[in-house]
Amino acid sequence: MMRKYALVVALLIGLSSSSFARDEGRYADDPLKHWFDNLSSGLGMCCSFADGLSISDVDWEVKDNHYRVLLRGDWITVPDSAVVTEPNRYGPAVVWPYMDNKGNTMIRCFLPGAGG
Repeated sequence: MMRKYALVVALLIGLSSSSFARDEGRYADDPLKHWFDNLSSGLGMCCSFADGLSISDVDWEVKDNHYRVLLRGDWITVPDSAVVTEPNRYGPAVVWPYMDNKGNTMIRCFLPGAGG
């Protein structure tokens, strides 16, 4: 049983790591590409959708008047300046995480889900 659990965890980690890839053209014909490419937060441009990670409703929440997202097993508070304030035309929430020079997961942009 533990081996199956370890395999599932390893697969999830591997799949989540691939979500941090750059846009190599696979979204070139997407009707929302231009909109995503021009999204920004108070921290600057969010970059393309390929740089972001679409997250399900159970993986983000509001706690103490701040957004939080679940990334790689940890709840991370989204800085207010990282919140994209324009309406979400895509639907699901999207987060643009990055690693700082100490290996901490940081958030450059967070687009709340259309229902949030």
